[in-house]
Amino acid sequence: MKEFDLLNITSNSYADARQQMCAELEGRDENYSLAQPMYNDPNYFRADMEEVFLKEWLFVGMTSEIPTKGDYFTLEVGQNPVLVVRDGDGGVQAFHNVCRHRGSVICTKHRGKAANLVCPYHQWTYDVKGNLLYAGTEMGDDFDMKGHGLKKAHTKTAGGFIFVCLAKDAPESDFDEFLATLDEYMEPYDVENTKLAAESHMYEKANWKLVIENNRECYHCAGSHPELLNTLLEWDDTNDPRAPQDFLDHYAEQAAAWDAEGIPHEHKSFGPGLRNRIVRMPLKKGVDVMTLDGAKGCEKLLGRIKNRQLGSMRILHLPNSWNHMQSDHFIVFRVLPISAQETMVTTKWFVHKDAVEGVDYDPERLRLVWDATNDQDRILGEQNQQGINSIGYQPGPYSKTYEFGVINFLQYYSETVQKNMKG
Repeated sequence: MKEFDLLNITSNSYADARQQMCAELEGRDENYSLAQPMYNDPNYFRADMEEVFLKEWLFVGMTSEIPTKGDYFTLEVGQNPVLVVRDGDGGVQAFHNVCRHRGSVICTKHRGKAANLVCPYHQWTYDVKGNLLYAGTEMGDDFDMKGHGLKKAHTKTAGGFIFVCLAKDAPESDFDEFLATLDEYMEPYDVENTKLAAESHMYEKANWKLVIENNRECYHCAGSHPELLNTLLEWDDTNDPRAPQDFLDHYAEQAAAWDAEGIPHEHKSFGPGLRNRIVRMPLKKGVDVMTLDGAKGCEKLLGRIKNRQLGSMRILHLPNSWNHMQSDHFIVFRVLPISAQETMVTTKWFVHKDAVEGVDYDPERLRLVWDATNDQDRILGEQNQQGINSIGYQPGPYSKTYEFGVINFLQYYSETVQKNMKG
């Protein structure tokens, strides 16, 4: 068989899979898990990448990771290497980390600092705003330097969070409204005056949607997360239908203290499936932060915060992030798919920029609870994936009270994929 015939077969198979995927999403029961191919089929995964991760706004990192000109970090969105860098004007730029000469990756380290961005292959050189500065005399006198700058990605920042969109045209919706609220709610933390204290990258042999689904419910917490439940109250937010009166009373007491300090806390949500959501929730009574014993994680409080019992401000951004903002440190989580059954989960811990490691904080102590929780979730996700791969799997029902967050997530996912496929 000729090569082009093989390519046509592959193309037709993918086109058929897209049609089937769209039909399955249109006809699905929203209170049941997804059909098997949604979690393990390479063609369905390709559609996820094209319609979600290459078209929607993604959380990539925090501005305080790149505090000065030339500071950068890199990541991969599927097969797309991305570079995020601080420019000379204090702004944040994102580029495809691909040289305009012959396509080599330019920045090969996970993070670093560079006066200019130099491709290691043939030394083409770009400034931190992506302009091509040097291509060598070999290109000839008529070579257009201005036409060969780095390709930009759309970038937005708010409250110290960096979001990137790789689409040609970034989606318009309520995203800017969410960013304005994020700015307001993150103001007390003064993120620009924080620093990265610890970082982990966890490889999970499970579809990215299983990673998010697991995060969107605490139905499994009592049986799986003893370290986390030393401090965390399992209620998802102030509207959680399971929340008992003693929790609501505890919240009211904490909220009065937050109000006195001018700390925002009311539930705010935006988009289908509560795609973007912010809410401050109290931790258990007497608890400061999410350490193993609930005591302070860092001697220095963040920003203008004075009350150590600030609870956890939970920030959800679909499709790929959840976060916990506390009084003396905060934790951000980023999910990036690798393949139909592989996902990378990155966790980062931040403290006040003047905090001294070994004096004001111990990175291992900061990490302990979420290192344990992440690994427990990894095992659950991988076991979930193994079961879904079985011929015995069929979609199962969600609890409307314990798993409403999962229902919300799949509403967001279904609507987003269908909208982008048809648009």
